[in-house]
Amino acid sequence: MTPTLDNGRHKPRIQSHAPGVQSKSANANSAKAHSLPRPIFSSAVFHFRRPSLLRANLLVLGSFGVSFWLSGFPRTRATPLLAIPAVLAFLGLVETVRCVQPRWNLYHFGILLLLLMDMMVLCLILFFLFFPYVV
Repeated sequence: MTPTLDNGRHKPRIQSHAPGVQSKSANANSAKAHSLPRPIFSSAVFHFRRPSLLRANLLVLGSFGVSFWLSGFPRTRATPLLAIPAVLAFLGLVETVRCVQPRWNLYHFGILLLLLMDMMVLCLILFFLFFPYVV
């Protein structure tokens, strides 16, 4: 049965290719449905020349967690290994600075809040590093 219009005439079928052959766009659409839209390593986190807030926050918060573990926080002990998380936190702070945009908007304000968080974490790590030598 062919589809009909309201006035009783038949709707013509338009076929741009031979019967039984799929078009290129149909093949492309079916290939897209079964694959990822882009490789996972194409993210900015893995490209060091592109600024990435995720990489910056992972560096800062990861180094903060490692500094708690290295210092044995309630019973702080002197260990020069805390210099490694301090350097990583500083690199995370630099990475956050790279994400600052020249125009002022809410994104810029969020970056400033993250910079304050990075500086606070860096100060705490330096406190863990130098406090056992002072007391």
